[in-house]
Amino acid sequence: MATYITLAKYTAQGIASIKDSPDRLDAAREQLAPLGVTIKDFYLTLGEYDFMVIVEAPDNKTAAMALIGLGAQGNVSTTTMAALTEHEFRNLIAEMP
Repeated sequence: MATYITLAKYTAQGIASIKDSPDRLDAAREQLAPLGVTIKDFYLTLGEYDFMVIVEAPDNKTAAMALIGLGAQGNVSTTTMAALTEHEFRNLIAEMP
């Protein structure tokens, strides 16, 4: 599984219905499960972004499909980065010539 870090900002629509946000998070987990995508962690953040999620997905195409689908609902805008775990990082460095 590939790991992704998604930084998110609430849209005007999302912040207007902020009380629904926990339910939307639960619904997102259910919506993503059939795609093989899992929200591993959720963090409410202070600063430029409103929250961050750590997501696992089978591949980039599936991750993009899942996250674009969530964004299309209009409650958040996102920035997503592919991420390597510490273990993957160590293996990558060990394999370097």
